[in-house]
Amino acid sequence: MGSLIQSVDWLAIAPPTVTAVVALAVLVADLFLPEDRKPLLGGISVAGLLLAGVSLLPLLDGDRSTFCLTGVSGRHACSYTADHFTLVIQFLVLGGALLTALLSMSAVRDQRLPEGEFWFLLLSSAAGAALLPASRDLATLVVALEVASLPAFALVGLRRGERRSSEAALKFFLSSVTATAVTLMGVSFVYAATGTLHLTEVAEKLGHVDPRLDTLAQAGVALTLVGFAFKTAAVPFHFWVPDTYVGAPLPVAAYLSVIGKAVGFTGLILVTVVAFPSYADVWAPALAVLAALTMTAGNVAALRQRPERAHSAVRLLAWSSVGQAGYLLVPVAAAGYADDPAHAIGSTVAYALMYAAVNLGAFAVAALVARTSPANRITDYRGLYARRPLAALALGFFLLCLAGLPPGIIGLFAKVTVFTAAVDAGLGWLAVVMALNVVIALYYYLQWTAVLFRPAEETEAAEAAPVRVPLPLGAAIALAAVAGIALSGAPQLVLRFAASTLL
Repeated sequence: MGSLIQSVDWLAIAPPTVTAVVALAVLVADLFLPEDRKPLLGGISVAGLLLAGVSLLPLLDGDRSTFCLTGVSGRHACSYTADHFTLVIQFLVLGGALLTALLSMSAVRDQRLPEGEFWFLLLSSAAGAALLPASRDLATLVVALEVASLPAFALVGLRRGERRSSEAALKFFLSSVTATAVTLMGVSFVYAATGTLHLTEVAEKLGHVDPRLDTLAQAGVALTLVGFAFKTAAVPFHFWVPDTYVGAPLPVAAYLSVIGKAVGFTGLILVTVVAFPSYADVWAPALAVLAALTMTAGNVAALRQRPERAHSAVRLLAWSSVGQAGYLLVPVAAAGYADDPAHAIGSTVAYALMYAAVNLGAFAVAALVARTSPANRITDYRGLYARRPLAALALGFFLLCLAGLPPGIIGLFAKVTVFTAAVDAGLGWLAVVMALNVVIALYYYLQWTAVLFRPAEETEAAEAAPVRVPLPLGAAIALAAVAGIALSGAPQLVLRFAASTLL
């Protein structure tokens, strides 16, 4: 009989705990602050996310686990583990949430969003997203997934009275609820077949399941993977993405494009590599096909966006994010074939870090342009270099990073790393599909980049009155640019740390 005494390491659980506590503090403060003092809530939220980020520093020394049960053999099964994988994903989540908060400070006031609700929902979602990479049992994993997802539905629909926002929230809600239902059914089947929820024990027991329960176990593994495929916006579960991004406030779309994806991919990595390695012959080919379909569908749809269409800039970023999800899936699929799955997973983590920094930066510049051109067409960016040279150079750099072209060295390095992971795993066909998709993506990224440096037409130039850039928005663009340049300066360090993240 295992011991029911659970150890609690408060330092290990500090990052999600601090974020959750600050979320509650913001909610309570909102009750007492007068309307003209509500902007203070944004400052409290930014400070809370910084504090949560600082709480990662004491955890860099080594692995720490908590909420552990000691089994009969003396082995520990822990529900929460703060290893390198956890820390790098928590850094991505908290850093992404911080940039989103900076993006949001002016948007919340300009769009008259309810400030208390907005900051509470953002911090609550970030707390769930920070908990998820540390989750080492299926129950904690599902709870963290839902804590990250549920506030996001409300964030998408927070522009009350606007039809597009309500429709976006409804589509996002229905797709996510379906994903959750499928995931829960899969988890329940896995639990019925193995008798445990801890990922390491599930991996051990799935290797020798009772033959009478074999079909149940296979169905559980398949349904769990389908549920996480919904969360990552993989094809064919991606149709909600463009409408949701267009309908949501722009900072929320930026948050979903980065943190939402990080949550889905982290869960997918944990269930495949840690919990279901004995079924690698099933999930690895399935994920490889999903990766090929996802990157192709995303890039072809992005290629078809008309620059003069309303919201075409956000739609292009939305479809681009679907394509990028396909690239992120490649190393996860490769981990099922590779002798060293940790290195393949490191490729996904390194790519996710690059994508997070530059995609948030692109959304930040889009938020700046939206202040004078609410329709946010790609044609609205024409002549941006003449009006705002620094913003144009930053967006050009972000787009080149996403395309994988110099001077965006980190983008090129990340794509080569993912490509190498596919080749090393013997997935030559997938590497060819990825190469073709990178060429397709080059066209629309370079087309947008070229628009930035074209001279504006006389009517556009006359209408484009200079507007002051809010300090938090400028800081978000600058931080994303600095992160992209720093990562481009030392890309090998990113991969070396990321490759030590798991297993």
